[in-house]
Amino acid sequence: MTTEIVEVLLEESQTMERKVRVTLKHSGIGRPRKQKDTLRGLGLTRLHKTVILQDTPEVRGMLVKVIHLIEVEKA
Repeated sequence: MTTEIVEVLLEESQTMERKVRVTLKHSGIGRPRKQKDTLRGLGLTRLHKTVILQDTPEVRGMLVKVIHLIEVEKA
């Protein structure tokens, strides 16, 4: 019976992937190269562009580096 519960939980976690909506609010012009590269890595290439990303520790680390330039919401 416990294996059935574990399988159900695994299926739910895979189908309910957490995502975040990220919008570029301030330009990367005049910012250090690392911040510009982080914005590009997140897919934010133009002002007011919005992307939906998976909520992973790697993405959260990137968001923290440029939090002063972006707006983050749950998707």
